Amino acid sequence: MIPTAHDPDALRFGIHAGQQQAGFPEYLALWKLAEEVGLDWASVFDHFLPIESDPTGSCFEGLTLLSAMAAHTERLRCGVIVLGVTYRHPAVLANMAATIDHVSGGRLELGLGAAWYRQEHDQYGIEFPRLGERLDRLDEACHVLRGLWTETEASYAGRHYRLEAARCEPKPLQQRLPLWIGGSGEKRTLRIVAEHADGWNTFQGPLDEYRHKTEVLARHCADVGRDPGEIRRQLVVRAILRDTEAEAQEELRARAAALGVEPAVFGAGMVVGTAEQCAEILAPYRDLGARDFLVLARPPADPATLTLLAQGVAPALRAGT
Repeated sequence: MIPTAHDPDALRFGIHAGQQQAGFPEYLALWKLAEEVGLDWASVFDHFLPIESDPTGSCFEGLTLLSAMAAHTERLRCGVIVLGVTYRHPAVLANMAATIDHVSGGRLELGLGAAWYRQEHDQYGIEFPRLGERLDRLDEACHVLRGLWTETEASYAGRHYRLEAARCEPKPLQQRLPLWIGGSGEKRTLRIVAEHADGWNTFQGPLDEYRHKTEVLARHCADVGRDPGEIRRQLVVRAILRDTEAEAQEELRARAAALGVEPAVFGAGMVVGTAEQCAEILAPYRDLGARDFLVLARPPADPATLTLLAQGVAPALRAGT
């Protein structure tokens, strides 16, 4: 096995690229561009139907696509943010993840969450339990995954999952395959992060809210006897970056018009401006412990934003650490 291939204190920048409304060549081009401009990370999402878009459109399955992306790239960390725990038995998922880690040469980072998109469950006849049960399953799945990745024969007796001298070979290449938990629920989700996760993923929100969530996570870590500094923190950011703010605002108006919505509605919570302005907005999150910054980048590719993220925002934020 090889060590996890990143410094836990280093800043990383990348894209979170939901694989909807695009063909394979177009999607692959997005990942290739991310690698070419010098980004560190690219991730798929875990949906079978497009979200926030035409639900009748195309949407590739996430893990099989991730394996292909791993085979077509050389340097990017290959993420999935985040898998719905209801969609796959965690023992099956453990084997899939170990396989992708080998395909990628030890670059996989696996994210897991409680699932939320009821329409997918209803269409496919997949059980969609109440939230409390889905969180119970998420907690148990973490035990199953880590056991199968690290033990020659793993046994586990939970309410929802059981292993009996179960094997998963080959093991992941990484000595500790990074396990991410996505979500921000304070009572259960952040507790599961504290107990199991190597990383915590959430979407950018108000700074005061993010500060509060980090404090809640720190309290959960204290309860379970864990250093919160061991848990990497990741933000997904919506952004349009250009050389000038006027150019960025023009692109915002064009995208909003194409969707038939007002720019103020489409751009709510989005970073729209220059690389310098983006770095200024994100610096307080860095100071609160965020170490990964992912721009939401669904196809088609936005070369200007990706290039400015890698070559403008990243150096500015790294210089301030």
